[in-house]
Amino acid sequence: MAELIANACYGIDIGGTKIELVACDAAMQVSWRRRVATPQGDYDGFLQAVVALVAEADAALGRSDAAIGIALPGVRDRRSGRQLSANVPALTGHSVAADLQARLQRSLHFGNDLQCFALSEAHGGAADGYPSMFGAILGTGAGGGFCLQGRLLSGFNGLAGEWGHWSVPGHLLQRHGLPLIDCACGLQGCVERYVSGSGVAMIERHLGGSATDASAVIALAEAGDARARKALDIHRDLLGHSLAALVLALDPHVIVLGGGLSQYAPLYQQLPAAIAAHLFNGVQVPPIVPPRFGDAGGARGAALLACQPSFS
Repeated sequence: MAELIANACYGIDIGGTKIELVACDAAMQVSWRRRVATPQGDYDGFLQAVVALVAEADAALGRSDAAIGIALPGVRDRRSGRQLSANVPALTGHSVAADLQARLQRSLHFGNDLQCFALSEAHGGAADGYPSMFGAILGTGAGGGFCLQGRLLSGFNGLAGEWGHWSVPGHLLQRHGLPLIDCACGLQGCVERYVSGSGVAMIERHLGGSATDASAVIALAEAGDARARKALDIHRDLLGHSLAALVLALDPHVIVLGGGLSQYAPLYQQLPAAIAAHLFNGVQVPPIVPPRFGDAGGARGAALLACQPSFS
């Protein structure tokens, strides 16, 4: 039997492996959620999956008019409306927002998936009550979003928070004997290639190991493997430098970590010193905290766009 939720709004988070929809009530509490696999290499299949997920939510909750916020990966060209450099390759080059609007025929609000994570943590999350915050995602890639007085700042191109495509300084790569790596964005030496979860594994392999992901490196380090420990030390230094650059550029009152690496508890004890090492004397490192909503943050942030568009 369908359960009617007054003033419900939906948030949809589009990821490389999953599409998640959450329904939130007026208090922004998640009352219903569902995940499906992201169709790979099939744009029409992707559109159909989103439409089917919305239809399932409507049937389950007894609604047909809920506003929808959608967190899209990558960047949307504000002139053409086409999606750029997404981690869902099937979306790149398509007018995703317009195509979904044509199929869903209701109020839609679009945001960047990483920025939606930050917005969620700024409202009822780990950064609630802080004048400003930065949400830093450390997953397959690295990126984030910046909120000031609870309002998401997206910038002229919608790129605010794309710290993963800042460059790692050459002297740091030389210090650790790391190569200059090409990035899918077209640049070289981007932060995300080194500090993301996949970056941790890359560093360990560069040192002669064979780890396929960050969790494998962490497990090896905890078992006493010297190479894995060195990889984590190098990663921490590079991450400390990149977050120090964020402090100098934006000076957020708190940094909330997201993504798979946010679950690695030692980071929260180790990062303050790693950041401070790249700041001049007298600059205080802001609190570095774990997320309150975990991997549901992107979908909840998208729902916030739909429920209260003024936050965007």
